[in-house]
Amino acid sequence: MFPTSVNNQITDSVSQANLKVLGDAPAMSMGSLFVATSQALANAAHNATTLQQQNVTTSQAANVQGVSTLYSLSTGTTGTGTTKIDKVVGLNVLPLGM
Repeated sequence: MFPTSVNNQITDSVSQANLKVLGDAPAMSMGSLFVATSQALANAAHNATTLQQQNVTTSQAANVQGVSTLYSLSTGTTGTGTTKIDKVVGLNVLPLGM
């Protein structure tokens, strides 16, 4: 009913296709490795940039709070506090007007 022999050209074609798949496997796996590595490095760089931006934002917010606190104090309080710090540190700063 069915032929039991196969044409030699068909067997050669199937063998060549199988060898091509086997031959391409190392290159495909290295390509996949390179893509995965580059994506991981890109994510790391992106995370570092995001962290730096967040740190700058936090620093700016702390700076604004500090300046706002200084501006909210009266000048007499600021002068008294500065004089006390000068005495503790040992600075000899002459007051204005002397």
